[in-house]
Amino acid sequence: MHPLFDFDALTKHRARAARGFAAIAPVLEDLSARLLERLDDTSRRFTDALDFGGRGLTAPVLAARGLRVTSAEFTPAWLANAPGARHLITDPADFALPQAAFDLIIAPLSLHWFDDLPGALIQLRRALRPDGLFLASVPLLGTLQPLREALLEAEEELTGRVSPRVSPYPELRDVAGLLQRAGFALPVADLEEITLSYRAPLTLLHDLRLAGETNALSARSRRIPPRALFPLALSRLPVQEGRVLMPLKLGILTGWAPS
Repeated sequence: MHPLFDFDALTKHRARAARGFAAIAPVLEDLSARLLERLDDTSRRFTDALDFGGRGLTAPVLAARGLRVTSAEFTPAWLANAPGARHLITDPADFALPQAAFDLIIAPLSLHWFDDLPGALIQLRRALRPDGLFLASVPLLGTLQPLREALLEAEEELTGRVSPRVSPYPELRDVAGLLQRAGFALPVADLEEITLSYRAPLTLLHDLRLAGETNALSARSRRIPPRALFPLALSRLPVQEGRVLMPLKLGILTGWAPS
């Protein structure tokens, strides 16, 4: 089966983003904080946490809670943001995580680029100790939808053809089912709807680049896009009171390792 994502391209995008992501860091920290708030909903106390793909922003918050933290990243450059954590460089196919080593795993916006998401969830569940907690956030269907539609319409108008430029995202019921398939107990998937607001539409593209979230689809066009493509697409984004509003539909996933 042809892979949906080009992980080599993603790794390059992430490495480039790690060198200058300060402008987008507050947004990523806010999204991570929304996930970590779920820790306050349980009386369970944790000792050993895995920050899986948190770009080095989640590990310091976990350490401040008194946990021993391991940061796992595919792009080593992000680990520089988590100097106090144990560092682990993982492979996209085999995470090589120690089994039953953690009682808490946090995966903030780090699972949506995997072709084999069920397999990724199984690997993470196996890394949990019995009764360990898994928390993750993933973008869902509807995220960046105005941008997706504007790019498709502009490219078809200019060239007569279209190529995918925004990743497909799953539906909430899909990720809830995947948690159960991966063997998590008490699986829960909640929807949190966030609206990103921009004074200038070009800032949206800059933020996606700074977060390492630019196009890494295997089926993406390798041609140089027409110079008019992005200006035309951005001019068609919906504007409200002088600002471009972009939806982020966030799935908050919770599951426990069976006791």
